[in-house]
Amino acid sequence: MDDQPQRQGSARWSPWLLDSLVRAPDLATAAALVVGRGIPVFPCIPRGKQPLTVHGFHDASTDTDTVRSWWQRWPDANIGVPTGSAGGVDVVDVDVHGARSGFGAFERARLAGFVEGWAWLVRTPSGGLHAYFLRTTATDQRSWQVPSQHIDFRGDGGYIIIPPSCARTGEGVDGHYQQIAVAEHHRPTPVDASGLRRFLDPPRQLRPSATVPSIGRAPDKLAAWVASRPEGARNGGLFWAACRMAEDGHDLGSTTSLLGQAAHAAGLPEPEALTTIRSAFRIVSRVAPASPSRPTKAVEGVGL
Repeated sequence: MDDQPQRQGSARWSPWLLDSLVRAPDLATAAALVVGRGIPVFPCIPRGKQPLTVHGFHDASTDTDTVRSWWQRWPDANIGVPTGSAGGVDVVDVDVHGARSGFGAFERARLAGFVEGWAWLVRTPSGGLHAYFLRTTATDQRSWQVPSQHIDFRGDGGYIIIPPSCARTGEGVDGHYQQIAVAEHHRPTPVDASGLRRFLDPPRQLRPSATVPSIGRAPDKLAAWVASRPEGARNGGLFWAACRMAEDGHDLGSTTSLLGQAAHAAGLPEPEALTTIRSAFRIVSRVAPASPSRPTKAVEGVGL
């Protein structure tokens, strides 16, 4: 991939670009339009998703001569774009496999406030959905999958096929990637990929909830306990403690200051710690308050 500073997603992607892709007379023209906005592309097999270049999305380029030569060689190649910081967008991919689909999970996530900030929605040839979110910071958000919910996240280390590419479904029918909605009544916001994943696939409880740590509710005790967490238990411990502070009415700023330092002392990277604390506050705000002696169900469900 081109080793050059990448502009933020909001500076590269726009409604004009998506509309232009829909009207592009061919895939070569569409690829040139994308590259013209500073977004790297690479060719994928016609009617499919497999890259045609040796190193896949790592070969994505913004060099116009390189891109032109690819589509001269493969005029029907689909257009691939790396997601995350490289491409300027994160994408929540709602899969459809026969009678099974991720639309129910996506709607639950929307109602919970995790995916309401999309910038564009694109229908995939299988009948699924790509929800585009602008990447406006350099914070790393790696790609992941939650097969049980039929939801994938395409961030750093992933890629998508964009309109007006065409793909063949399992039934042998050709269909195009089609833009179906643009944010008009809400302001696009970045997606909290870690929070979304935790919402869709909550951490597994490793032992009965009655055995949660007997460390009390005092913030200083929670911080000391978080700082003592070993590798492999740091993130879950921080989430648990942050939920306890949120339940007791502590604000996000004071919780982040106290537990963030404790998590750093335990060896947890600052960006990951901040994301975990924010996710805890978002989840606790949507469940019933804790009783004086017991944490909420959201906290009890965390494997420590």
